[in-house]
Amino acid sequence: MAVISPFRAWRYDPERVEVRQVVTQPYDKITPKMQERYYEASPYNLVRIILGKRRPEDGDGDNVYSRAALAFGNWRQTGVLRRDAEPSIYRYSQSFAIPGKGPETLAERHGFIALGRIEPYSAGVVFRHEQTLAKPKADRLDLLRATKAHFGQIFMLYGGEGRVDGDLRSATADRPPDIELTDEYNVLHRVWKVSNASVIASVQQQMRDKKLIIADGHHRYETALTYRNERVAEAETGSGLPVAYDSVMMTFVDMDGPSSDGRTTPSPGLLILPTHRVVFGLRSFSPAELQAEAKRYFNVEEVDADIDAGRAAAILRQAGHAGTALLAITADRAFLLHSPKAIGSSLFGKLSLRQQALDVVQLHKCLLEGALKISEEAIRDQENVSYYREASDALAQVRSAKAQAAFLMNPVPIDQLRHLAFAGEVLPQKSTDFYPKLLSGLTIYALQ
Repeated sequence: MAVISPFRAWRYDPERVEVRQVVTQPYDKITPKMQERYYEASPYNLVRIILGKRRPEDGDGDNVYSRAALAFGNWRQTGVLRRDAEPSIYRYSQSFAIPGKGPETLAERHGFIALGRIEPYSAGVVFRHEQTLAKPKADRLDLLRATKAHFGQIFMLYGGEGRVDGDLRSATADRPPDIELTDEYNVLHRVWKVSNASVIASVQQQMRDKKLIIADGHHRYETALTYRNERVAEAETGSGLPVAYDSVMMTFVDMDGPSSDGRTTPSPGLLILPTHRVVFGLRSFSPAELQAEAKRYFNVEEVDADIDAGRAAAILRQAGHAGTALLAITADRAFLLHSPKAIGSSLFGKLSLRQQALDVVQLHKCLLEGALKISEEAIRDQENVSYYREASDALAQVRSAKAQAAFLMNPVPIDQLRHLAFAGEVLPQKSTDFYPKLLSGLTIYALQ
């Protein structure tokens, strides 16, 4: 049972700051260059809290986490951040151009921000779909311990056939958004505060039977669960557990579009992009050996070695209609890998047939682990593999000799993701890239 609650969000005061100058992309999407830009944009930019600059002299008393807590406290005390007067949920829409299809091809995604009760995966309410890494969770836990606040939302999916979205749009149709801004990717973000008790109660009731899939925010969700458990342990020794620690801030997005004939269709605004892999630092590597090894697992066709990102995407889309399609690109050669061969179950272990059929799983098991002999642990620790949203960036790594091979692929379909998550199956890390990202800093949930 999904337990949804309104809350009194802390929000930037638009009379003190320009909101566009202080909100950010999620912490794990902020590059060093973006971090610098955010720092320059405003002394109150949220990056100073969620991904502050480290200093050589950092120690136990003064470090990136203590400075984050100090900034958060100061901004609240001085009125840069103000707390909403009444518990609310927040309708959230994003309007954007679909990458690769030109600025005229627009889409819109709708959801709402509220608190969701933290549940262990074993409860069968919240489902993950990706593996997580220890280092990012340790970092987020230190930040949460220091600030006792959540600054970005966990991106949650549910199936509701558009009903909640329709109700919230009706409830806000007669007034402009409370927040409106366009981000650095030209995505238009709008937020409406909804405080009407009957509307909130209706949303809570409709969400009670929903199962939730984490789209983005696996590390932060598991961090919130760990922190909640820490506080439960403290409560058992007599210090008490505030109810606030039992919830985390989430944005709930319906996977389904409106249904008129009883059939569920995917929401047109729910877009998943592929995350491409780049291999580097292998002691022994040659394109010829890669091609020979790949033929053990796939049918292999050589394509133009000078292929660009646009042409690569077109080839993958066309070949993907028939099933798995991957592009392996080295400094002077390129191969289309398709029509996987029957290789037995030993390579895939206990993975289900549904998961074995996914392009990202074929890439990891057959090519990264099988052909190139990169261990699962090395992949998890990013010792020889890095990740890129843009195919052009992945190709640039290879052509500048910074990497040995790039592997490009199609995205995971939303229906397959839904089935795998609800079946309790977990994909390799960075298997999905939901676009656009939810901005951090639109609403803030302070635990005390």
